[in-house]
Amino acid sequence: MTTSNRGSAATAAPAVLVLEDGRTFRGRSYGAVGETFGEAVFSTGMSGYQETLTDPSYHRQVVVMTAPHIGNTGINDEDPESKRIWVSGYVVRDPARIPSNWRSVRSLDDELVAQGVVGISGIDTRALTRHLRERGAMRVGIFSGDALAGDAALLARVQGAPQMKGADLCGEVATAEPYVVPAVGTKRFTVAAIDLGIKGMTPQRMAERGIEVHVLPPSAALDEIYALNPDGVFFSNGPGDPATADRPVALMRGVLERRTPLFGICFGNQILGRALGFGTYKLKYGHRGINQPVQDRTTGKVEVTAHNHGFAVDAPLDEVSETPYGRAEVSHVCLNDQVVEGLRLLDRPAFSVQYHPEAAAGPHDAAYLFDRFVSLMEGQRA
Repeated sequence: MTTSNRGSAATAAPAVLVLEDGRTFRGRSYGAVGETFGEAVFSTGMSGYQETLTDPSYHRQVVVMTAPHIGNTGINDEDPESKRIWVSGYVVRDPARIPSNWRSVRSLDDELVAQGVVGISGIDTRALTRHLRERGAMRVGIFSGDALAGDAALLARVQGAPQMKGADLCGEVATAEPYVVPAVGTKRFTVAAIDLGIKGMTPQRMAERGIEVHVLPPSAALDEIYALNPDGVFFSNGPGDPATADRPVALMRGVLERRTPLFGICFGNQILGRALGFGTYKLKYGHRGINQPVQDRTTGKVEVTAHNHGFAVDAPLDEVSETPYGRAEVSHVCLNDQVVEGLRLLDRPAFSVQYHPEAAAGPHDAAYLFDRFVSLMEGQRA
């Protein structure tokens, strides 16, 4: 990615978005001026754009917002899910001219410039979203300023960019050093959380339940986990292709061998799937947004949930599977397309979900899953 600062909104430079299949969209630069590459994906959330931008799972992705009006609540310093913006590019239809919210401290446009995020505005995001739904997520480039060139030259650059399939990215976004998020109030449990791209709200949700969370880098060894004498182990969300995550899979198998209560979210769900012997595959265009209906098959309840995943676990939906760690079943399923959204072991204290129960921007229908993790740790203690 190369960038430079943009001028005022009224004099925004011309910009062009080029998809790897050759389709182009022309608009105006939004955020930094320059060029950027990534996988084009769309998010259906009408709010929570600040949490989306700072979610490490969006690393190396260019996010298209389907809601037409973005930036109206500005940027504050309380809502980020990490210390920086992770999207590689940003696409909006109609950016807000003036942010209006009592918590706002600067505009979204200024934040994108400050962090060097190249974006584009003023394009038909409905047409772009329909194209991605029909053709699937694909590589894309956004170009403005000195990066502009002929269409053929820009297309060649996009087609030369790395693909998401086969990408090993969690090490690029995770912490390099361990840190601790203390329990809120009385400490009840200790959890070792493997950071594969963890969002800030996740350890906070556990801390609210009396859990002291020790966040460890993905390079952590099994001995480092158990030196903490944990009551439970957590595997976080993160970017990239789960087929490349051999080390986290081996680490999770070590946890399963010891029968320690285990909870995984998103990438952590895919890691559990692989640890149990299931395959993973790339979805055509993925699930991204805060309005995805999921059924919890253990209760029959339907939840509206927050998603951000382009890969899924390939596991039988309607039968119990035998695994090296006992019986396993699909616990949650997406009602839009029957994609596996959760797994649980029946003979060991381990479960995972593909979506995001921490959901800082909402909805909070699935927050009970943290209580389910607490129950597993209570049961193991008893």
